[in-house]
Amino acid sequence: MSTVIQQSVQARMVASAPRMETLPATLQYDPKDPFTVRMAFPAPATLEGTEVAWEFSRELLAAGMDGAAGVGDVRVRPFGYDRTVLEFHAAEGIAMVHVRTAELRRFLGRAQEMVPVGDEHRFLDLDRALAELLGGPC
Repeated sequence: MSTVIQQSVQARMVASAPRMETLPATLQYDPKDPFTVRMAFPAPATLEGTEVAWEFSRELLAAGMDGAAGVGDVRVRPFGYDRTVLEFHAAEGIAMVHVRTAELRRFLGRAQEMVPVGDEHRFLDLDRALAELLGGPC
């Protein structure tokens, strides 16, 4: 049985207004998908009125706390001495949020305890993933 790590964080939405709006968000890490981190924003915090979740690599999040990382839909970079900026790029536009770096480090530390970096392959169920990919029974 797999234990999933979930951690609530306060994200500050960067907008054109002088004051940044604080949004609740949830970080999630599931060892069944050991390379991936999920960040979800609840329905009231989104323009669509439905939960929005982004999935990106654990490695990207870790690298982005120390220097700019990412060239695709998700980009991460440090901001000041205690914040990290996550940029989410979509057809509708770009959402930028600030999260306290200490919260991200605590989350990644818990994930590291569960699945050490470099050992992710030991947690993959390749037979199941291949069956899902080929449309067969799981």
